Amino acid sequence: MKKTEKRIYICHTYYHVYVACLKELNLPVQGEGAVRGQASLMLSTMSTDFGNLGKRAGSSGLFKEVLVYEEKEESFFPELAKYHKDRGNIVLNMLCRIRYTKLLGRLQAPFVPVDLRQYEEIYVFCDSDPIGYYLSTARIYYHALEDGLDCIRYYDTARYDNRGHFNLKAWMAARNLIFIQNGYSKYCLDMEVNDVSVLPYPCSKYIEKPRRELVQNLGDRERETLVSVFIENREELEETLARGEGHEHKVLILTEPLCDLETRKRIFEDIIEEYGVIQGKRAQIILKPHPRDVLDYRKLFPEHVVLEGKFPMEVLNEIKGLELDRVVTVFTVPDSIAFVKEKVFLGEDFMDRYEAPEIHRQNEQIY
Repeated sequence: MKKTEKRIYICHTYYHVYVACLKELNLPVQGEGAVRGQASLMLSTMSTDFGNLGKRAGSSGLFKEVLVYEEKEESFFPELAKYHKDRGNIVLNMLCRIRYTKLLGRLQAPFVPVDLRQYEEIYVFCDSDPIGYYLSTARIYYHALEDGLDCIRYYDTARYDNRGHFNLKAWMAARNLIFIQNGYSKYCLDMEVNDVSVLPYPCSKYIEKPRRELVQNLGDRERETLVSVFIENREELEETLARGEGHEHKVLILTEPLCDLETRKRIFEDIIEEYGVIQGKRAQIILKPHPRDVLDYRKLFPEHVVLEGKFPMEVLNEIKGLELDRVVTVFTVPDSIAFVKEKVFLGEDFMDRYEAPEIHRQNEQIY
């Protein structure tokens, strides 16, 4: 089949769209070869409500079209459940997994809104989702990109999901017998990561493309375009950030969809209590909800500033004059935040207080 379209980005989160925008903004406006504005953007509704983002992205000049992808989770197809039963034998288990891989890919096909074979380049964020199985089953080559900044450094989902006989499973994935995400699929051409040096395990398909370089290459006009895609009312955001200017210190806390809602409330109450003091003084607290976090922080913390949650935190780097004392995160990697003096990453040790350690820690026996 002759390929008639240039590029498509398949995104599952706001951060994915942010990186897709950066990649397009780093292309020339005109000339030969890859040119800005010739790509399609496909937004998966499986885990994220993108609201009006698609409309703003479509009018930004960065994409020729924006497609909605009603991607279906595995649980949508009850016929897949039987393949998760442990047969007590690795051979029987692998036979079931081969059938599962092919069936999930076929079942996903009717929901893909466009013929992906017509694109010269396909960029997929989080190919562990069903789209990865579809591409594998349909034998369509694609480029994978890391789900979040340096996320594999802290949680290598490919190896954790396939712990036990990993090398055998990787061999099978390379021959399209089963599917493994993050660079192990036969039809994954390469896997873009921010920094290869921080990843504990090698993969021959990893290629390093630092996100910092994509941001540094932007001019003022490109930065304004980037903000316009994600911030519907910039003036309102800036006014919200300016609240309580009498505070000597300011602390930004990034929420995440952790645990159940009641435990999540307790987690962020504790974070505010422990990290909301700087040099012995209570700081102004600014909460930035995660796009998938449904907890009502405005109701729970009316005394603090609560930002609109539906934009990636990196966009705040483009707000001129914004400078905070500290940012606190649990699992979100804060390395890309440029407007704070101190970055606090809490990680697994902190979460041990709230849930069993094995829930959020990788099993070290991943081979």
